[in-house]
Amino acid sequence: MKRILSFGCIVLSTLLLSGCAASKSQEESWSFSIAAPKHYEVWVQHLEFEKSDERHWRMPIGGVSCCWKGSEGPRGPGGLMTPWPDYIGVQWYSYAEQKIYQRIFSVPKEIREKMKQPVEYRTSNGAFEAPRDMLVIGLAPGGTIILWIMNQIGNEVEVARLEANEINRDKSGFEIGTERYLEENSAYLEKHGIPTEGW
Repeated sequence: MKRILSFGCIVLSTLLLSGCAASKSQEESWSFSIAAPKHYEVWVQHLEFEKSDERHWRMPIGGVSCCWKGSEGPRGPGGLMTPWPDYIGVQWYSYAEQKIYQRIFSVPKEIREKMKQPVEYRTSNGAFEAPRDMLVIGLAPGGTIILWIMNQIGNEVEVARLEANEINRDKSGFEIGTERYLEENSAYLEKHGIPTEGW
């Protein structure tokens, strides 16, 4: 009987510890994506994250052609963002403007705390709650950077708005891509222009 009780205690302890570990792991698991307005495609040259005194890593992104706010966004290519970074650096080429922008910015812990708060999301199986564990980095003409947090399209919340700096770098590597982009989007640009504010 004592053996059974001891075994039961061990199993219970293991389950409790596993539950705590899983809960902590879930709480500390973050992801990101990069978004751009439709018809204002960008090429992300560099995207870097840094957790001070712990980790510095880069994420390859490349072309981003969608999606901004609305029924399809914000969303785009992305990946894991763990551990939570203290700084994010991004450099991108705007095909519409034919300019290169760059910005390094700190990521306040207040944003992480907001992301931890459970919010409702819906699936075909009903409504559920989960943290807003996705950070979306939006890149728009004029060097505009917008940060949203979300766990589903439709419940995104804007948490920051920044301006990147235009930098003078060699753009010769983008000639073919820019030509293709203009072939596909020149009619749209002629009609709507290239807004550099109001995003």
